[in-house]
Amino acid sequence: MNIILSPANRLFELARSGQRLPHIILAIVLTFVFVLVAQFTGGLLAVLIVFLLSVSQDGMPVLDNPDALVAFITPDTALEQAIFLILAFGPIFLLLWGWLALFEKRPLWAIGLEKFGAWQKYLRGLLVGLIMFVAAIGISAVFGFITFEQGNPQQQGVYALAGVLLVLLGWVVQGAAEEALTRGWLLPVIGARYTPVWGVIVSSIIFAMLHSFNPNLSVIAVLNLFLFGLFAALYALREGSVWGVFGIHAVWNWAQGNLFGFEVSGQAAPGGTLFNLMEVGPDAITGGPFGPEGGLSVTVVLVASCIVVWLRGRGKTPQMSKNELTS
Repeated sequence: MNIILSPANRLFELARSGQRLPHIILAIVLTFVFVLVAQFTGGLLAVLIVFLLSVSQDGMPVLDNPDALVAFITPDTALEQAIFLILAFGPIFLLLWGWLALFEKRPLWAIGLEKFGAWQKYLRGLLVGLIMFVAAIGISAVFGFITFEQGNPQQQGVYALAGVLLVLLGWVVQGAAEEALTRGWLLPVIGARYTPVWGVIVSSIIFAMLHSFNPNLSVIAVLNLFLFGLFAALYALREGSVWGVFGIHAVWNWAQGNLFGFEVSGQAAPGGTLFNLMEVGPDAITGGPFGPEGGLSVTVVLVASCIVVWLRGRGKTPQMSKNELTS
């Protein structure tokens, strides 16, 4: 059998360890509510902090110029970007904790955050995510569609190392929050109440929809967002944990923006870059203004990665332990 879509998969068992499971419609609505609440609470606080930091450096902006004001409160340093990522996405954990405690009657760790092997799974996830993204860039580079871009010397290479590492902390929180919500909670509660296939498909679609308002979105970008969600779902189910996908998601975004200098899902990634690369080939392959996630190079890597994870799940049976439910 394949452990990935087994009803006895560890993530589904953890979801059933509570007293009740939400209806699929409620679960989908809550996913969007949690993201919006986090954005309008922590996000607004982040904007205020960025505004104050900008005022301290550049003085008061022209308040009657909307474009200038938006640019003023948009993160453009490593510190501002890290603050924004942490505050705009971190509250998702608090919202999940409250929902699980009050409605489902289970602890936060029961979304796949068991302690055993956590660091090993997280570090392996970092490596897997980095290899995947480098492979995608490698495909474009083989065809001559990637080149080096000239930029501010103070914002690239070793001069940018401190800022690049600081932003990584923000991506760690951002990636973990999105994975906790979509793969740690939404996927298992739907899969446990209905079928595992429904959990995988619905959570992957919702993940793509959460990014549907990003700028420069294309059909290939939407496909890749779905495929990333599918891969992350299969990977999390294969491990019976979300620690690994926490690492994959964090390093995937960080590598796009702050390691190689591309856009991240259509958005610039301030804070500097170690290797300042740019796309020079067809947008359909390289991703163009959306970043590599909008190109077929990433599609190939994600499809191959899904196949590999699926094959690695064959012949595996769930390893259940009653003691784990009380860890």
